[in-house]
Amino acid sequence: MLIRIVRMTFHEEKVAAFLENFEIHKKSIRNFPGCHHLELWQDENKKNIFMTYSHWESEEHLNQYRDSELFKIVWAFTKTLFSEKPQAYSSKKIQKVEK
Repeated sequence: MLIRIVRMTFHEEKVAAFLENFEIHKKSIRNFPGCHHLELWQDENKKNIFMTYSHWESEEHLNQYRDSELFKIVWAFTKTLFSEKPQAYSSKKIQKVEK
């Protein structure tokens, strides 16, 4: 399982456009083969910073999504809204600490 976090900083006046676009495409992204989980997070203090948090079956599945027409459509629009370069992290869970 691959965990992917993408941190995106938007021009403040473009946040609504990002949220609208995410709303349109979120189910298609979540239902893409190999995607097991998708969340959208917003920074507590800087309301123009968002992160997507997703779980992928494998890096190959993530790359298939990144090569897809869906990604090309979503990313082509999203990247026009950035005020800073996005940051992406691919990780795997090593340990979960219970009570």
